[in-house]
Amino acid sequence: MILATVNELPGKSFKYLGLVKGSVVHTKHIGRDIMAGFKSVIGGEIKAYTDILREARVVATNRMVEEAKELGANAVLGVRYECGSIMNTAVELIVYGTAVSLE
Repeated sequence: MILATVNELPGKSFKYLGLVKGSVVHTKHIGRDIMAGFKSVIGGEIKAYTDILREARVVATNRMVEEAKELGANAVLGVRYECGSIMNTAVELIVYGTAVSLE
């Protein structure tokens, strides 16, 4: 499966199959949250949150790819990621794009 942020691939024609997306809601781990609070005082990367978002991107991307495969796609173009807060302790990550069949 080819994933690309561009809307078309030079020299390739394709058949449009539809919008595909994948999402996941992740909650914070209380232990990680306490350590992140300490880190926010001294500054720097909050690795625990970086790891949570990395895991969320993998899950959401895999869900989008599975949806694309169900449509018969071999590529997803125009891939975009968005992240938003659901509540104080949870974040939603969504990925979406256009499923296509490259010819």
